[in-house]
Amino acid sequence: MIKKLSELALLIPDAKILGEDVEISGIEHDSRSVAAKNLFVCMEGAHVDGHKFIPQAQSRGAVAILTARKNFRPLENISVLIVPDMLNALAVIVPYFYDYPARKMRVVGITGTNGKTTTTYMLREIFRGAGLKVGLIGTIQILIGDESFPVRNTTPNVIDLQKILAEMLAAKVQVVVMEVSSHALAEHRVAGVEFDTAVFTNLTQDHLDFHGTLENYLRAKTKLFDMVSRRGRKQNKTAVVNVDDAAAEEIFRHCLCKKISYGVESAADLRGTEINLRADGMNLTLGDLSLSLHVTGLFNAYNVLAAAGAATAENIRADVIKHALENFKSVPGRFERIFSDAPFQVIVDYAHTPDGVKNVLQTAAQIAAGKIITVFGCGGDRDNSKRPIMGRIAAKFSDVVIVTSDNPRTEDPEKILDEIEVGLGDKAHERIVDRRAAIFRAIELAEAGDIVLILGKGHETYQILNTGTIHFDDREVAKAAIKEAYPHE
Repeated sequence: MIKKLSELALLIPDAKILGEDVEISGIEHDSRSVAAKNLFVCMEGAHVDGHKFIPQAQSRGAVAILTARKNFRPLENISVLIVPDMLNALAVIVPYFYDYPARKMRVVGITGTNGKTTTTYMLREIFRGAGLKVGLIGTIQILIGDESFPVRNTTPNVIDLQKILAEMLAAKVQVVVMEVSSHALAEHRVAGVEFDTAVFTNLTQDHLDFHGTLENYLRAKTKLFDMVSRRGRKQNKTAVVNVDDAAAEEIFRHCLCKKISYGVESAADLRGTEINLRADGMNLTLGDLSLSLHVTGLFNAYNVLAAAGAATAENIRADVIKHALENFKSVPGRFERIFSDAPFQVIVDYAHTPDGVKNVLQTAAQIAAGKIITVFGCGGDRDNSKRPIMGRIAAKFSDVVIVTSDNPRTEDPEKILDEIEVGLGDKAHERIVDRRAAIFRAIELAEAGDIVLILGKGHETYQILNTGTIHFDDREVAKAAIKEAYPHE
């Protein structure tokens, strides 16, 4: 793809070019990834100023830079495109540069506090079962067919996202399933993406450190439904909404397209009934479909309904939906069982919000023969108002609570645990800052029939400390603890 710098400038009112009108072969915001004839984007963040890396970008072949600094001075041997606002400019320039790849594939976007990841993976299996080549963009990884790529954010920034979508199109992907975070919607990361189906899972307290209020958080979520409601190049636009969630009414106000409702408690187009939870799965009736599933928990029943709703919106046959859902096993770090010879169950889950923790604990309560032992913490440099709330929930639904570090980041982990303990009240608990020691202690306390829940990090294979990032995988640590407690004869 080649575009003239002047072509990009014409898209932005009041944009100004300093230097020659050069040809652009790519757009990069990381100077280490710059190649010949690239436009280097000078992003200004809280910790990094992209302008400092102009020499490195130029040495790697950049022929132009993009900046929002009004009085930027001309540079030697490199052109400059000055725009009034960086995020708004990127939202227009980048999709245009890549020729709007999302217009040439079906795109399903899933937003909500909880359930996005599992729902995307369920949908991927359904679409694959229908014989389609699928692209997936989410918290754990990016998948183009069967090929996996690492991710930095739930939803990549607009530059990376459009590049990924272009690569998917080149690989002949037919349908893209993607998690759409509230951050992405607020920061225009999904600008230029024409969505065909938008799914709303739920809205509970999270990310208030970024959005400020729950109202702002919901307002960000509604943007996805404004986007799917716009007239575009493709037909058959649908909103799939969980009507059991209190925010559904506001979501529906933004749905000027076909709607499919789903739920368990309320009347809905797709209603889950006769739900029977087991330790190793559940049964669920969905209209004429009787499903026998490997996943369990009421929260997963909602994920099943969301996936079935999106697949229905995309005209996938009911028998294909049934077969795919019944063969779906799990998502890494989402109510993931650690298989062992121990006489109790160990489950690792990504739950890191009040509602997520409550869902997992309530599910455990329904399948546990013995005690529920919960290990959890809260992330540092994030919304601290949810810490005592999560403490209260853990105290209410657990028999034994061990509070520990999650990703403390730059915060003092002892302070984070202090705030969690406010919610624990007089509940007997143990406080172990070292997460590895906390997991080993939980395994030590577990007896036959118990369930040990290790919450907060799920699929993550690292821990972010004040001193830096270390390798840490809850699943590996749990297996090591079990092996120490139950060595093979």
